[in-house]
Amino acid sequence: MDKCKEDINSLRCGSINVGQKDVHSQGEVIACLERALVRQAEQQERVHPIKDECQKAILRVAELSSDDFHLDRHLFFACRDDRERFCQNVQAGEGKVYKCLFNHKFEEAMSEKCRDALTTRQKLISQDYRVSYSLAKACKLDLRKQRCSLDSSLPRAREARLSYLLLCLEAAVHRGRPVSGECQGEMLDFRRMLMEDFSLSPEIVLHCRTEIEAQCSGLHRKGRTLHCLMRLGRGDRSSAVDSVCQSALQTLIQSADPGADYRIDRALNEACESVIQTACKHIRSGDPMILSCLMEHLYTEKMVGDCEHRLLELQYFISRDWKLDPILYRKCQGDAARLCHTLGWNETSELMPPGAVFSCLYRHAYRTEEQGRRLSRDCKVEVQRILHQRALDVKLDPELQKRCMTDLGKWCSDKTDTGQELECLQEHLEDLVSSCREVVGNLTELESEDIQIDALLIRACEPIIQAHCHDVADNQVDTGDLMECLVQNKHQKDMNEKCAVGVTHFQLIQMKDFRFSYKFKMACKEDVLRLCPNIKKKVDVVICLSTTVRNDTLQEVRDQRVSLKCRKQLRVEELEMSEDIRLEPELYEPCKSDISRLCPNVVFGNAQMIECLKEQKKQLSQRCHQRIFKLQEVEMSDPELDYQLMRVCKQMIKRFCTEADARNVLQCLKQNKNSELMDPKCKQMITKRQITQNTDYRLNPVLRKACRADIPKFCQSILNKASEDSELEGQIIACLKLKYADQRLSPDCEDQIRVILQESALDYRLDPQLQMHCSDEISRLCAEEAAAQEQTGQVEECLKANLLKIKQEVCKKEVLNMLKESKADIFVDPVLHTACALDLKHHCAAITPGRGRQMSCLMEALQDKRIRLQPECKKRLQDRIDMWSYAAKVAPAEGFSDLAVQVMTSPSKNYILLMMALSVCILFLVGLLCGRITKRVTRELKDR
Repeated sequence: MDKCKEDINSLRCGSINVGQKDVHSQGEVIACLERALVRQAEQQERVHPIKDECQKAILRVAELSSDDFHLDRHLFFACRDDRERFCQNVQAGEGKVYKCLFNHKFEEAMSEKCRDALTTRQKLISQDYRVSYSLAKACKLDLRKQRCSLDSSLPRAREARLSYLLLCLEAAVHRGRPVSGECQGEMLDFRRMLMEDFSLSPEIVLHCRTEIEAQCSGLHRKGRTLHCLMRLGRGDRSSAVDSVCQSALQTLIQSADPGADYRIDRALNEACESVIQTACKHIRSGDPMILSCLMEHLYTEKMVGDCEHRLLELQYFISRDWKLDPILYRKCQGDAARLCHTLGWNETSELMPPGAVFSCLYRHAYRTEEQGRRLSRDCKVEVQRILHQRALDVKLDPELQKRCMTDLGKWCSDKTDTGQELECLQEHLEDLVSSCREVVGNLTELESEDIQIDALLIRACEPIIQAHCHDVADNQVDTGDLMECLVQNKHQKDMNEKCAVGVTHFQLIQMKDFRFSYKFKMACKEDVLRLCPNIKKKVDVVICLSTTVRNDTLQEVRDQRVSLKCRKQLRVEELEMSEDIRLEPELYEPCKSDISRLCPNVVFGNAQMIECLKEQKKQLSQRCHQRIFKLQEVEMSDPELDYQLMRVCKQMIKRFCTEADARNVLQCLKQNKNSELMDPKCKQMITKRQITQNTDYRLNPVLRKACRADIPKFCQSILNKASEDSELEGQIIACLKLKYADQRLSPDCEDQIRVILQESALDYRLDPQLQMHCSDEISRLCAEEAAAQEQTGQVEECLKANLLKIKQEVCKKEVLNMLKESKADIFVDPVLHTACALDLKHHCAAITPGRGRQMSCLMEALQDKRIRLQPECKKRLQDRIDMWSYAAKVAPAEGFSDLAVQVMTSPSKNYILLMMALSVCILFLVGLLCGRITKRVTRELKDR
């Protein structure tokens, strides 16, 4: 009465004049003072501030009535019926009735009058924990033991606040110090109370009033208002809360500490009950791992919508203070103190705020032994767990959301589905502001080392991982092996679309910076710094290093500049890039328009788009054509980079070319092309590559090397007209073929041209000049043979047989060249060689093949009446003689070399040579006997 006399009058809580009649009115007076006290804490401006001594008196009276609810007269009368309804069997004393009524506060049957009185009582407890008899009694010894009431620097009122008590005792629990079970039980009840009713936190009421009135009104019960504020605090783009309210929410979450026991958050508990029963039933109720389990099932079939929302709302605030994840704190508190200079659980540091500690921890989590100062193994596991969870939602990463909010609104406003925001930021990495680019880059770099951080991708790829990559996935230390395995198995039959899209996305992101490919970065970091400084894009780094390797190889340098471990990983990167044109921006960008025009329905993966562009090469734009030509030049020199060839012929390579050098795989396949064991699809692919090679000598590295002296010697005029990045349409090879017929090539070059002649004689498509100049004649005269596409030389034979019917001079010239070539060597005339194979074995076995020797042998056998050739061979030989005779008339010898070849391959060679020798002898004798007849000289002059 003495200490609150003025306040009672100013607040109009009744009269305290001595001798008043209604002595029971003092219960209402006290209730009025209590309401004023709690209301004062919720107001920014205090109209009638209660004096400090009166405040203490009010709280002291409340404390005295905490033992038995009968002593709080206002509450007793307000809750008399409710006590009978809900707590009939609860014995009064030790605050038990209060606790029972608190537990039923939000029941539908609870009267509003009682609920208001209970709320006032709870608000007083939040200002002074001693107003709760059970809490003060249970935690008395623990408060003394943990030194929670001895800080002389704090005002007494603050020490008594419920939030201070909870923070102090929670800090002891988190540090592993003993706190009695009774005290912890009481703490749990009051932490649940704080989460259940936002109005018990005056800071929330004071600083979040606008948001509550505008968007969260009518949701007072069971923690719904608090979750509404938390949803707004997550920063949904439609609305948000100001920083002061956000800070109040963060403080409340820290005081209640729902991360330690999900049951504290009643709204979450009720929303997720079914999920916990199905997905997390193996975890003991109240275990902190329940929240982790729920996060693991986020966005899965077991998760329900309401639980998902409540869970994300809570995790948003937990993620902003590493201490609110009790498992992380327990395993990492030593590492955080050692590496990040953190303080106690309930203490803060301006140098290392709570939100920055986790960033510090994960920077140390992925350090190598050489870099030093790494996390302990247990702490690293927890850091990885948190990273996996945060990857599910951008808002769960405080640094990412803080630095990238503007970029999210600018580039990713329409990306609202799960996981799309981070993918969008990664795709626009070059466009982001520097601070956002840094944090997105760091996260992507971490993903490259441990792809399991991307939980959504891992879920999508779970069947593939179990089927093809389980050995890698079981390895606790992932160093990029799992992603490499997924890339290698991207086109398995059991690969699902979500996983394939996710893997391709990650590959595309890796192209933006070589550091995003962990294995490549670790293998080649030193080589990049030394040989390719100031280059960041992975594709540019790969080109730089592979060019260095190729130059060193061509120049036969003894010590390669690129290290062996880098060369091995470089090969892996080159093979991956060859699978999808989008992974090679220098090829993809110039060909975009051609792709939409010529290959609109072709999928990108499996190198199908690149193959489509190769097949449509003649219709490509100039820039795209140039890039495709360069690509083919690289693939022909290194067939392992030809993804389609290696894929289609994988089994045939294992069968025929296991011992072949990687760069000679195509050569090996060509040699075994006509084997009965050759797969038809692989055979078709080999033919495609042969057609490509024969369009330009630069696409045939073996021929180019063998004929490096012959080409400039005989075909310089063609080289002068050639462009660096467009095909010569077989002109160089055609030039060398003619010189082969004249037997003027070097031995190595001659061997290669012979192989090309033999191959093109079986399949006209391998002769670009013939196909280009005779396409109309083939469709007119040899359509049936061409449609069969049998590689037996029937089209060429048809053209030879119809030589007289050919109208186009350029085509006729090509056919005549074919005849000339076959006249020089029977091996380049497969039809004749097949017909005469037996006769060659019997009559010409001793003759060395090449340079027309076996052809001459057969011609002599044809003239020799004592030798009987096979009928088919005899017929074919006679046909060839007739063709050669016609060819000689139509295309007479252009020089002495042509004349010599015609004579040597003529069936009347011996007769011609004999007549030539006889003519020379007669000329010699005439000169010897007759002397000079042009000018006679006298004997005297001769004898002089």
